[in-house]
Amino acid sequence: MGPVLSRLIKEARPHQWVKNLIIFAALIFSLNFTNGELVLRAFLGFVAFCLLSGGVYIFNDMVDLETDRLHPQKSKRPLALGELSVGQASAGSAVFIAAGMILSLLLGSSFAVVSALYLILGLLYSLYLRRMIIVDALVISVGFVLRAIAGVEVLRERVATIDLSPWLLVCTLFLALFMSFGKRRHEIALLNERADDHRSTLGEYSLSFLDGLIYALMSATVIAYSIYTISPATVEKFHSRNMVLTIPFVVYGIFRYAFLVTQKQKGGNPSELLLQDMPLVVTVLLWVVSVLLVLGIS
Repeated sequence: MGPVLSRLIKEARPHQWVKNLIIFAALIFSLNFTNGELVLRAFLGFVAFCLLSGGVYIFNDMVDLETDRLHPQKSKRPLALGELSVGQASAGSAVFIAAGMILSLLLGSSFAVVSALYLILGLLYSLYLRRMIIVDALVISVGFVLRAIAGVEVLRERVATIDLSPWLLVCTLFLALFMSFGKRRHEIALLNERADDHRSTLGEYSLSFLDGLIYALMSATVIAYSIYTISPATVEKFHSRNMVLTIPFVVYGIFRYAFLVTQKQKGGNPSELLLQDMPLVVTVLLWVVSVLLVLGIS
């Protein structure tokens, strides 16, 4: 692998691609995780979104180049360090996006429409929407919901009856908002009086306001997930009330994350935090295992 390609891949932030795993939610909760063809389609959908998100990340770093050079962590990226030229980054972003959209089209028109919406939203965020307080976090969260919807659409090309509970989509939105505001809290605590120089909206947030949102969304996420597990539609679909047994893992995971954000000043990179904090890693794995066991038993 050449140095330019390796730097482009690093700039595309592959550690952030873990966010795209939510595409597999529809595969799991529709009880099709043993269907080889659908597993392959979900995987290809995941790859398409990794390409699209990678292209958007590179584009975002080009827009943010000057402010990223002032950031203690983002200044270490290849583009900010000068190891990658703007021209190389532009070409790389275009290739990532083009490859992602071509693959999306091959997977079906409905999936491609959702992919295009995600792409447009990501580009608009980089150019305009991130300058609007609250909207900046809301747009990122909607991106997670679009990923979940994309996971449905990529399977519907083969099985038209596949869907995802509205309560899971609501839970996804609340959870993403919870992490987005946690990230902003971390940035303000890290940058202090220089937060406004990095991003204008950071100067409009206060730690007390963000803490209030974090605690409210923490509660809303737990409530939404709990309602999903006991809703008549869920019980009827899985012929079991045992999904309620997965609630403790969700409660602990969210409380643990809130503790790390508000007490340990972490959360600047949610993807890395989810992969590096061992209690969180174990909790997520236990939640996945418990869900699969419940679905398998049902």
